Amino acid sequence: MKRKGSLFIPVILVVLGFSSVALCAVGHETEPQLLARIQSEPNPVKKAKIEIRLAKLQLAQVQDAYSHGRIEEGAKLVANLLDTIRTSWKLLQGSGRKASKQPDGFRDLEISLREYVRLLQDLGRTVSYLDRAPLENAAQEMEQIRAEVLRALFPGGPPRTLKGSHATKTETSPESPTESR
Repeated sequence: MKRKGSLFIPVILVVLGFSSVALCAVGHETEPQLLARIQSEPNPVKKAKIEIRLAKLQLAQVQDAYSHGRIEEGAKLVANLLDTIRTSWKLLQGSGRKASKQPDGFRDLEISLREYVRLLQDLGRTVSYLDRAPLENAAQEMEQIRAEVLRALFPGGPPRTLKGSHATKTETSPESPTESR
């Protein structure tokens, strides 16, 4: 009995150790690993989701480059990031799925774009005014793609105004009670 109990505990610890290493490894995919998965994935929605994960990795590289003063490298990385986002959006558009009926992938892209725009804007505030243009342009283009994704997810609804944009105000008619006072 004593022998079985003593063997049981190390086996459990080994199994738990392997599972925790596997869980940690899933979150730390490298760019070559993601690119290989993109090449081998036949499903456009799954491929778009992998592209979104690749974009997150690229965004971390952009942040690292700018924070260490490597502005030119950061600008090139921003261009790569935008290409990845555009590719993800094109994959979803070409998937043949209707976003309002099957939002998987579209919703992931919208959420990620919202986060990426905010992070690029935050990074832009820490960079010299002269070096902000690539970050601001990328954030603006991502916001436009996000607006397209939202239109695909919610077709036929009233146009959504994005944060920071101003909706046009309608003029009040002369008979309105507010003007007669």
